Amino acid sequence: MDLDWHKVAELDELGEGRVKTVTAGRFTVCLSHFNGQYGALDNHCPHQGGPLGEGSIEKGWLRCPWHGYDYDPLTGAPPQGFSDTPARYELEERDDGIYVGVPTEQTHVRTVSDVVVETLVNWDVRHVFGMVGHSNLGFADAIRRAEERGDMTYIGIRHEGAAAFAASAYGKLTGRAAVCFGIAGPGSTNLLTGLYDAKVDRAPILAISGQVPSKDLGRGAFQDLDLQAAFADVARTSATMLPGSNHAELTTLAAKTAILERDVGHLIFPDEVQVEPAPDMAPGAPQGRIGSREIGPPAVALEAAIALISDAKRPVIIVGHGARRNMGPIVGLAEELNSPVLTTFKGKGLISDHHPLGAGVLGKSGTPVASWFMNESDLIVVFGASFSNHTGIADYKPIIQVDFDATALGRFHPVTVPIQSHVGVAADALLAKLETPATLDQRPEIAERWKIWRAEKATRVSDSTGAGISAAAVFDAMNRQVAKDAVICVDVGNNTYSFGRYFEAAEQDVLMSGYLGSIGFGFPAAMGAWAAAPDRQIIAVTGDGGFGQYMAEITTAVKYGMNITHLLLNNSSLGKISKEQRDAHFDVWQTGLLNPDFAAYAELCGAMGVRVESADQLDHALRSGLDHRGPSLVEVIQDPLLL
Repeated sequence: MDLDWHKVAELDELGEGRVKTVTAGRFTVCLSHFNGQYGALDNHCPHQGGPLGEGSIEKGWLRCPWHGYDYDPLTGAPPQGFSDTPARYELEERDDGIYVGVPTEQTHVRTVSDVVVETLVNWDVRHVFGMVGHSNLGFADAIRRAEERGDMTYIGIRHEGAAAFAASAYGKLTGRAAVCFGIAGPGSTNLLTGLYDAKVDRAPILAISGQVPSKDLGRGAFQDLDLQAAFADVARTSATMLPGSNHAELTTLAAKTAILERDVGHLIFPDEVQVEPAPDMAPGAPQGRIGSREIGPPAVALEAAIALISDAKRPVIIVGHGARRNMGPIVGLAEELNSPVLTTFKGKGLISDHHPLGAGVLGKSGTPVASWFMNESDLIVVFGASFSNHTGIADYKPIIQVDFDATALGRFHPVTVPIQSHVGVAADALLAKLETPATLDQRPEIAERWKIWRAEKATRVSDSTGAGISAAAVFDAMNRQVAKDAVICVDVGNNTYSFGRYFEAAEQDVLMSGYLGSIGFGFPAAMGAWAAAPDRQIIAVTGDGGFGQYMAEITTAVKYGMNITHLLLNNSSLGKISKEQRDAHFDVWQTGLLNPDFAAYAELCGAMGVRVESADQLDHALRSGLDHRGPSLVEVIQDPLLL
């Protein structure tokens, strides 16, 4: 047998009567020193794999630390009457140290994990966020090989919840799926919140769970959970990769479901199946599996919509997250109709607040500009919006609703004309059918309403109670400093409401935990956005409560050199909850937070940290954070009442 020799210790490194674990290439070895001789054994006890190198030599026997099984420390032979023996490796004492010879590494045999990864790559999956652990090692090794080939990028996070949020944000921004993965048991259950965020916001995402060996499933082994049951509600499709499964087809189903249904695809991967040889199994691919998603509107619905539009004088168009990447045709229709374009909060930034027809965000996180035009309208045309109560679309007005998802049409109440269609195709079809409209030109009113609101905002910038900086001042500075094409990931809380109200979007992409409204989303989402668009300016906007949930992920950003600027509004409280307690006539109770100096914490983690305590420091601090190469944190001490 050909051997590769590796130096594992110095000559005097291991004392007489001692053992230790050493590494020889990819082999883990128990090195022993007994009666003046050295021995090298496979580090795994033949009984249940206990680490022999962590054991001890007692009365001439090497004792396994797990169950007390004994072996000769030099040869591995067990006591008389026993037959289990760990493998013994060749060993040489050379002038410069102790060397162990292990079998020469053979050419890698393609595994089931390789087939799964190749299938994911064929489906344009390029990024994996996760944590490597004992029940996903085979799959992790396949990702390592794919990364070496340049097919995938892996980002190792500190908590699986952050992995799911990052993958969700990646899907929201790009429309493509990323993978989040963890081990069996808690590693997988930690993914659930981020997966629900992706599900309810219709973002494509793939989750891959390590699992205990197939022979242990359902028997109550360590970390043996019924993951298919645990993921049954969140996953559109969930499958366990058993030894005889068609692994390429199951992976194709998960990827296809995630991408086409904009939902959660889930695979459960028992430990031993991950490394099962599969040298001849062909990977799955999308060719011949998907058709065009640009489905046009039915003729009857189109005619009904045109009839409504022809009678309207003051129509408004409302766009939600479902209109992302299809705004060109919608803006073209708005220009023909002289119609204001309002957005849901999830749709913030889909049209610039400086466009002559841009009227800002409608609803609780919005502006008086949008609410004015909602109230004055005589027809509402909605593209890719869900009619959440947070948005407040008036249900008593004539409504044309366009959505690719049939279940979204009239979900909360009947609409006048529901149209199932790709939103861009529908906008083009409406424009093509439209004759000269009789609508009023609402551009002068839009400009006037913005003038009134901007004057009001300017008065709030200088507000002060001496307890911190006003939200209006924070986002006034952000308006000046942020790039027009930045990606902004916002969290949940008063900071988010203030962002929606005061920040004026240009061409930025804004990502949030929309329907789920999960605190903690902001910073992990920025990591996902960075993976999707590393050349763009990436900004996270959070409160102290939200960042506190995933503070450790700043070390992930440092590790991978992520250019993320984190604007952290610190009011030492769960301010939104305090506000809700007051509004409901409760005492403000248990919403105060004990915080560190977040800027100093960022510096300790290897990022840049700046603390801002007065409004005149805002522009310089933001500029410094944005110009820094790598992660930066700008901590703003904010007045909890000046929202």
